[in-house]
Amino acid sequence: MAPLNGNSGTGNSIFPTGPSFTIENFSNKDFIVRDFVESLSENAIPQNRRSGPAQQAFDPKPLIRTFENALSQLASLSEELGEKETDLLTSVRRAEVQHDQTLDTLGRKLDQSIDSFEALDITLNNPNAANGSDRNGRQDGGGNIAVQIGEKLEDLDKQRRRAQDATFLIQCWMEVSDSGVLTSLEEIQRQGGGENKVRCAVIARQLMRMSQRLDPNSWSTNKKVNGVTNGVVGFKSFNTREIIEKFSETLEKDLLKQFNDSYRRQNFDAMLECAKVLHDFNGGSSVVAVFLNQHQFFIDRNQLITEEVMTDNDTWERLADPDSDPPGVESSLQSLIDEVRVVMQDESFIIKRAFPNYEVVLTKFIQRVFQQSIQQRLEMVLEKAETVSSLAFLRSLHASRSYINSLIEDLKSHGLTEHPEACTAQTALSLDQQLEELFVPYLVGNSYIDRERKSLEELYSSLLFKFTIYHSRKKKVPQGFMASLAQQGTQLLSSAKDAYIDRLDSSELTATQKAMMIRVAGIKEDDNKNEVEVTDEDGILSVPNAKRMLKWMAEGVRRALELGSGSDTPKDVSALLNLLLTSMGQVYVETALDAATDQALVQETMKTEPDLAYLPSLQPAITITNIMSRFINSVLIRLAESNTTVRRSMETQAKQGVESIEKKTNAIMRSTMTVAINWVTKALATQKKLDFRPKDSDLDTVFATLQTPTCATICTFLARTAKLSAQAVDGQNLEVFSCELAFSIRDLLFEHFKKFQVNATGGLMVTKDISKYVSTLKDLPLTKEAESSIELLSEIGNLFIIGPEALRERSRFLQVGPADGAGKKLQKADFKAYVLKRDDSSSVGVQSVLTGL
Repeated sequence: MAPLNGNSGTGNSIFPTGPSFTIENFSNKDFIVRDFVESLSENAIPQNRRSGPAQQAFDPKPLIRTFENALSQLASLSEELGEKETDLLTSVRRAEVQHDQTLDTLGRKLDQSIDSFEALDITLNNPNAANGSDRNGRQDGGGNIAVQIGEKLEDLDKQRRRAQDATFLIQCWMEVSDSGVLTSLEEIQRQGGGENKVRCAVIARQLMRMSQRLDPNSWSTNKKVNGVTNGVVGFKSFNTREIIEKFSETLEKDLLKQFNDSYRRQNFDAMLECAKVLHDFNGGSSVVAVFLNQHQFFIDRNQLITEEVMTDNDTWERLADPDSDPPGVESSLQSLIDEVRVVMQDESFIIKRAFPNYEVVLTKFIQRVFQQSIQQRLEMVLEKAETVSSLAFLRSLHASRSYINSLIEDLKSHGLTEHPEACTAQTALSLDQQLEELFVPYLVGNSYIDRERKSLEELYSSLLFKFTIYHSRKKKVPQGFMASLAQQGTQLLSSAKDAYIDRLDSSELTATQKAMMIRVAGIKEDDNKNEVEVTDEDGILSVPNAKRMLKWMAEGVRRALELGSGSDTPKDVSALLNLLLTSMGQVYVETALDAATDQALVQETMKTEPDLAYLPSLQPAITITNIMSRFINSVLIRLAESNTTVRRSMETQAKQGVESIEKKTNAIMRSTMTVAINWVTKALATQKKLDFRPKDSDLDTVFATLQTPTCATICTFLARTAKLSAQAVDGQNLEVFSCELAFSIRDLLFEHFKKFQVNATGGLMVTKDISKYVSTLKDLPLTKEAESSIELLSEIGNLFIIGPEALRERSRFLQVGPADGAGKKLQKADFKAYVLKRDDSSSVGVQSVLTGL
């Protein structure tokens, strides 16, 4: 590093001079203390000593002198810096003193300004202190005197006008009481203008009150004759009450006429002016009445209200037909509602601009529209529908309610006088109230649900008429333990049939409804209802008919939900559930099951081959019960969840109804099992003793014969039973029935082949029969365990044809102890019983096998 300040001489000195530096050397931003010290040390080493072959001893004197020189210069620089710092501190203190003096001066000036402002404010706003003085001794002036003078002048003007009005009122009273005229008031009326008419109305009301107090005779019920009242002669006076009322009527008519003229010209400002005057005059009821009475909508509808409901016959027939979709609301009612929607939206705009209390007027307009137009047309439509059929009435009621409800919702969303905002709460409440009042006569109490139930009863009794006729004729007098239960079914059939016939013979029944009931029943109008011809097909359950019944019920439930209140829904659906369980569950399904049970019981004791043709009737019964149960659980019971008591009662009723059907179905299947086992037992008893001991001469016949006649008969019967049972039940129910039947037949065959002596050739017949039995039973839908149990029968056939050695081998796998439920192994007792029936059972080989057991 170069020296900060080198020697200025040209010669070389023996002792190097020390460095010299100024404050600027330390003011540089790149100044580093370590580099500064190194430079001092570096300058203090002579050049001839920095390098060389030999190192001399270190001499500290140059370094000491260099650092002493540097310290002396640093001390002088420090003194110079201290002087400058002292000068700067002195300047700062001087500036601070001057700043404080400036702030004090400005503060005093600000205080003076604030005091001046406060004094001015007090002078302007507190004239009562004008005679006083502020803190600076200045006198207050009257800055707010002008404002007070203006207020006093205004009060005086009001008093002057009241005095003038009082003077004018007294003048009018003198005129009406002395002269019987209201000339001054009539003059103001002729001047026109809203303000003058309002003044006339106010004065007329005041004159009426003055008449009550100052002229009581005009308000008395006693009449004056020739100036005599109650025998006292008085001066002649006019009846002020009549005169004032006559003027008020004239004023009101004038205002109403002006209102109508303005309405025709669509001058809404003039209408509002008249309406305000009349509202202040008599509450505005007259102008509202005029507005409503002379509205073109009501005039036109009053002319049309006498017209009959003109709807084509096809529409009414579709309304009465339970299998057709409802055609919707009646056309004339629909047209009226559509017109009301437009009129109310248009008129609400006028009402808001023409009346000061427009919301009240809108409410009255809504009441008039619903009560005068919609209600009358609705009553005509429903009266016409009631003359058609009960179903037509219910459908018309539902369609009308739905369409009018859509009108209500449209008007609410439109907002009417608040358009485009939603209507006010008061208007919405008025609309809802009108809707409810329209349908209260038809929905009060239980009237609606009773109509719904009655309509469904008529439909169900019509649809099941031939079915009930068929089974009532087939029904036998019950005997024995089941008499009481069967008697209940007989009573239901009789009541269903009688209800239908009584309804057809009723004078209340309309021609359309009678034709509909006859069509649904599938009979002719000229038929004798007690002698209707029925076929076996009429007594069979029909799933499509059950679906029709549920469809009718679902339509009724939908109406009940939309027409009834939410609190009544559980009670309504409970009533419909009772009807469904009675009509579909008992009259329809259980009646068919009772008939099948009767046929099964008869088959149990028959000596001929049983006819199981009743079995296929179980499948539609099960299907109908399933769809009925699903409908009850997913629709009816779910709708009753809001009422726990009713819901639990419905669940209990539904469970009992389904369990009753299940019990009867199970009874039929058990009876069928008994019928099948009894018949197989009887058929096995017909087996000839020589069927399994043919003669040698019959060998050709034996080989040509596939099975014995007994086996062929039984297998044919079992195959037919399997086919019919598959048409009756399915799934696990069919599997359980088939397994139980297979186990029972297996046990019968086990015992059957212990009864016959078998020779060598007969063993082949045993094998063929058993093979046929096994194949027939395995055609049933069995479990694997049951199939393996049936396979055990094949072991029996082999025992009659195999030799002694093979018998000995088979004897090793016999079961010891009691047989298990599946019977997978042959027991020793059974093995011995079969082997002993062989003709060669006394041979040495066979005896050795038996001895080894």
